[in-house]
Amino acid sequence: MLNERQNNLLKIIVEDYIKKARPVGSKAICNILNCSSATVRNEMSYLEECGLLEKTHTSSGRIPSEKGYRYYVDNIMKPKELTGEDMLKLQTIFSNNSLMLNDTIIRSMELISELTSYTAVVLGDSSSLNKVNKIEVVPINETNLITIVVTDKGHVEHQNVYMEKKVSMDDIKKTVELINNLIIGTPIDEVSSKLEFEIKPIISQYVEQHEVLYKAFYSAFSNFANEATSEVKVNGTSRFLNEPEFSNDADKIRKIISKFDDKTIVDSIKEEDSGINIYIGSENDFDDDVTIVKTKYKVNDGEGTIALIGPKRMEYDRVISLLDYIKKNIDENS
Repeated sequence: MLNERQNNLLKIIVEDYIKKARPVGSKAICNILNCSSATVRNEMSYLEECGLLEKTHTSSGRIPSEKGYRYYVDNIMKPKELTGEDMLKLQTIFSNNSLMLNDTIIRSMELISELTSYTAVVLGDSSSLNKVNKIEVVPINETNLITIVVTDKGHVEHQNVYMEKKVSMDDIKKTVELINNLIIGTPIDEVSSKLEFEIKPIISQYVEQHEVLYKAFYSAFSNFANEATSEVKVNGTSRFLNEPEFSNDADKIRKIISKFDDKTIVDSIKEEDSGINIYIGSENDFDDDVTIVKTKYKVNDGEGTIALIGPKRMEYDRVISLLDYIKKNIDENS
């Protein structure tokens, strides 16, 4: 552990670097700590030997290392009280009774992305936890229609469906009625199987053009299941372009942003532990150049993850408070 002066010195350097993104020199610290320049330099050298600070090639100042950020988060940082403005904006979203809770979570994370300039990620319930509540069909013409599926948790998905042959409205209505009667309460990822083995034989008895309609609905539900395996919402990936540490490294920015298009990598952000958890650089499985702050939330029988992703030079104290506020409001509204 560091002594009080070393703790204060590390705190000043970390928070100054977070704010300004410039290496911190001894002159800037002397007046704050009321120490001589030589004393500050000696203490900075000691922190560097401990692996908490590192030099840059372009300046005589120091910046926090990954280990330094970790020490700061674990031993020095205190959560920052939310401003009245931030709290009011979030309260407005959570008090909007016209929104389903899942939409409220997504809206609140979009807002936090705007407030912090970091990327927000919401990983929702898996499809095995979403059961079919209602199916509706909107005909476009004789060979095209839109299938709408509403789940018990308020998720609404739609698919454009193409039918190989013209189908009468009467056959479409009969098929939708039969499906609604037979699959309500079925998990989305089990619907395709139920369509094939249980519903297809029944449809064939009542619907003339059953084969065309079966293929159309089977395709639609297969797509629903694939898309709903884990509901993923990502907002603000382009915000990395505004971070000074990435501004002159196009390859690094391209590498990070491209990872948000890889569903497997994004799914790895899922959090298993309760509480607000911080993964700095190499501690996360996403990218060594970023920090991920995330937490698990529970909604009725399901659960998900909310996360903020930004540079290691992140406003940790503010991010923790914002995520904690959202987590508590989710718990109160679920």
